[in-house]
Amino acid sequence: MFDYRRFALGKIAGIGPRFLPFAEVATKDVPLSRLLRLSLFQVTVGMALVLLVGTLNRVMIVELKVPATLVGVMLALPLVFAPLRALIGHRSDTYVSALGWRRVPYIFKGTMLQFGGFAIMPFALLVLSGYGEAVDAPRWIGLSSAALAFLLVGAGVHIVQTVGLALATDLVPEEDQPKVVGLMYVMLLLGMILSALVFGLLLRDYTPGRLVQVIQGSAVVTIVLNGIAVWKQEPRDRRRSEAPQRVVGFATAWARLTQGPGVLRLLTVIAFGTAGFGMADVLLEPFGGQVMAMTVAQTTQLTVFLALGSLLGFGLASRLLGNGARPLAVAFAGALTGVPAFGLIILSASLTLPPLLSMATMLAGFGAGLFGHGTLTATMRSAPRDQIGLALGAWGTVQTTAAGVAIAVGGVIRDVLENAPAAGASAADPYIPVFGLEIALLLLALIVALPLLRATLAEPDISPTIGKEAASGP
Repeated sequence: MFDYRRFALGKIAGIGPRFLPFAEVATKDVPLSRLLRLSLFQVTVGMALVLLVGTLNRVMIVELKVPATLVGVMLALPLVFAPLRALIGHRSDTYVSALGWRRVPYIFKGTMLQFGGFAIMPFALLVLSGYGEAVDAPRWIGLSSAALAFLLVGAGVHIVQTVGLALATDLVPEEDQPKVVGLMYVMLLLGMILSALVFGLLLRDYTPGRLVQVIQGSAVVTIVLNGIAVWKQEPRDRRRSEAPQRVVGFATAWARLTQGPGVLRLLTVIAFGTAGFGMADVLLEPFGGQVMAMTVAQTTQLTVFLALGSLLGFGLASRLLGNGARPLAVAFAGALTGVPAFGLIILSASLTLPPLLSMATMLAGFGAGLFGHGTLTATMRSAPRDQIGLALGAWGTVQTTAAGVAIAVGGVIRDVLENAPAAGASAADPYIPVFGLEIALLLLALIVALPLLRATLAEPDISPTIGKEAASGP
């Protein structure tokens, strides 16, 4: 009897390495199925990002009438934990457990934080907006509960993503580490696309009760997928607990990482570029709703276009880096692509063309994908193998901090301009300066990166010059 199941699985396994970026990282010891299962933690991270930065911020601003400044501040609250990503990565590098684990305990803690935040978030938002019977509830209850919910989810996302990526690099040889991290980020983008489509479908007929169900369902899915992702992934090394090595302090490890020439400048480029790409994240969907008269489902699709563009950018960056391209050159091209992308977003407002907005959003995502993978690879190559968690944490710290500050600033600018409109001002006027500031930040990132790019292109070796001293160790 013909086994259709085995035939289908064989076909899928055969086409995977051809069409899935970074799939060539799979080996006999670490098959693609195991890496894809591990990448489920990135799917839950992508789901949280879409819910917070995409769907939820539009619902809060447009349907629940929460001021954009307050929404921006709420979304920036996880920024409190962003600087700790480097410390979290370092601690997971040096953690000593009686079970012989380093990464799994931190992933478990982060998952519990995500679940707790999602559990209280929907009711906190309803109280904050004064919806229905919650109109008589003290406002401080809604503010404090919503702040706690965003803090818990943000802290969980930071921990799970940082330590999960470090666990992924533990499973493969050193030369394949950038590829496996790239695969993890491809799955993050796929998770964002899938989550945006599902959220858009579930909230097509929006009601507060449906919003509660969607957020609580996200909490359950997070627990299930993260549990499946880490099951039997990290080997238990009892020798690590029986004879622990001398633990290097965080300050010493950080000094070792940043001693290489150009590392601090690279982190500065990451900060400016991330802020340039991320400042309008909290405003894109409200912009589509207020200026383009798009529905909740239609504005949620903007997140799909953004993630799809990022996926294409990561795929192209993988091919370019695999063919010997310099990581900084790829990042430079990504930042350069973002400049016309935000120019087209501004143009779509004056022309009132939703298709142009969707195209420009995808182009911005494409540039962000090139920039993100280029800077991520450059940062990883600046660290020795025993500091991979710290390097990923440093990249995540700078990226998340810059994005959080940018989101908060973008929300404040939008609210200030909306509350003090000029005579005859259009609905797009509060948003245009934010998009213009994003262009300025990307240009600033290009200026700061130019000396690094010149030094890298002058180096005959295909490996980047940044961090070579750090990589070699003291």
